Amino acid sequence: MDSLALGADLEPEPVVDEHSTVTLFVNGEETTLTVDHRATVLETLRECFGLTGAKKGCDHGQCGACTVLVDGRRINSCLLLAVTQDGATVTTVEGLADGESLHPVQQAFVERDALQCGFCTPGQICSAVGMLGEAADGHPSHVTPPDPATGPVALDADEIRERMSGNLCRCGAYPRIVEAIEDVIE
Repeated sequence: MDSLALGADLEPEPVVDEHSTVTLFVNGEETTLTVDHRATVLETLRECFGLTGAKKGCDHGQCGACTVLVDGRRINSCLLLAVTQDGATVTTVEGLADGESLHPVQQAFVERDALQCGFCTPGQICSAVGMLGEAADGHPSHVTPPDPATGPVALDADEIRERMSGNLCRCGAYPRIVEAIEDVIE
């Protein structure tokens, strides 16, 4: 057989490094680590940091179980590549408390019993914290159209349900979740 047919005279393919070094500020701690280019923020939080609050639910950004805050904005961590977040501040449900004092949203979820199985709860809590910030900054939703003159958006039950609609609860704890969030804004 001809050696050219076997590829003997072809140059070897170059080796491409599939890892990069990034610095993340996770729950107030600066960490530099090497991540696979394909690793998501969710996988990095769970596997490299041992932070298992954010859950892998659908792995398609449709359920919200993986919601964390990145630079103060809520995101589906299963869709975000860690390598793209060099220098970002990431807050998980584990980082919301101030020492032994729960974040007001966490406390409201406990007091209202706004959970059943608890699988979605970390994502619900992070989403609620992010949503409260968005409303305070005047970000519009389907319920409240944009109006720069209005400033912060008033959050009633309909507005809360709309803004939290990206976070699913398979147990159906929605009424208590809405009540817990209302408790925080009152």
